[in-house]
Amino acid sequence: MRSTYRIEDVIILLKDITGLVKPLPTEEREKKIQSGTHYCEMLPLEYEPSPGYMEAYKIALKNYAGETAAAAAAAAEKILRKKGREAVLVSLARAGTSAGVLMKHYLWNKYKICLPHYTISIIRGKGIDRNAMKYLLENHRAEDLQFVDGWIGKGAILSVLEEAVKEYNGVSPELAVLADPAHMTELCGTHEDILIPSSCLNSVVSGLMSRTFLRDDIIGEDDFHGAAYYGELEAKDVTYEFINAVEKEFIYDTHKGDRWEEGAETECSKLESSRTKGIRTGLEEIREIAEDFNVTDINFIKPGIGETTRVLLRRVPWKILIKKEEVDDPVLRHIFSLAHEKGVEVVPYGLKNYKACGIIRKCSDV
Repeated sequence: MRSTYRIEDVIILLKDITGLVKPLPTEEREKKIQSGTHYCEMLPLEYEPSPGYMEAYKIALKNYAGETAAAAAAAAEKILRKKGREAVLVSLARAGTSAGVLMKHYLWNKYKICLPHYTISIIRGKGIDRNAMKYLLENHRAEDLQFVDGWIGKGAILSVLEEAVKEYNGVSPELAVLADPAHMTELCGTHEDILIPSSCLNSVVSGLMSRTFLRDDIIGEDDFHGAAYYGELEAKDVTYEFINAVEKEFIYDTHKGDRWEEGAETECSKLESSRTKGIRTGLEEIREIAEDFNVTDINFIKPGIGETTRVLLRRVPWKILIKKEEVDDPVLRHIFSLAHEKGVEVVPYGLKNYKACGIIRKCSDV
């Protein structure tokens, strides 16, 4: 699979389907999805950011690279404590890929531990790539595999992951992410709904890879799931601009030395499970939003900064909800920019776990 990621940073277990599938405009793709076609059977026509939106992204990268670095470092430390130096990072394409690269870089720079890193496909309603899992388990111990993603919205992919790994003895479904405002995992950098700048863009910050693809006429029985390479966007690729900007913000505690020891105490290991603290999970909040806005399918509700951005970039949005107390937060600048550009209503709302939430428009309402 072609990409602009360096081979030493990640091994991509995907089939290159460049030129085999015609990307579809957002509106056409949305109608097909809501008519029953699975999203993984199509490729989106990539949104090319306007100059104003790219400016908003660059400001986000400058202002929030440090917060992203702290989250990546904390998540990496938790992985190391839980899995040890034999851990194998398995990021979920494509948002998880850069997160995995950042964690890999952090652990090498601080401890000189070089963890293997792969990226594979998992698709809601279809499951995990069985051929990719076969490859991983032929080359690594099941207990060493550690799944990685960028963030958790309401936990839909986590549920798919939990169901998928039941057939693989010894493989843990626990997901490590930079941000988990849904309070679904403890292997996270933060439970805050932070702005991860890579969530602002699509392929140009993800190795020029499309989202993953699965359709019987293109993907054979022995093939990995597919993805396309957007070579026409090479001049606009900012994949390593993002990775390098975040990596520059890593803070290594030199007072504790640069050697990791199994069983060493870390601050991140002291966190109690959020589920035992009485904190409302993301799914509970989504059900409340669905009732308030008369949304019959919770898959139309995409919570969190990252998911809200995705709705604006590659779905047909109906409304954008913004936490009442955060309406002037500069962290949401790119969301306001996209909403204005696309003429989408922004509604202040009493969000609890999240700073923003996107609601997809029903095609029957268009």
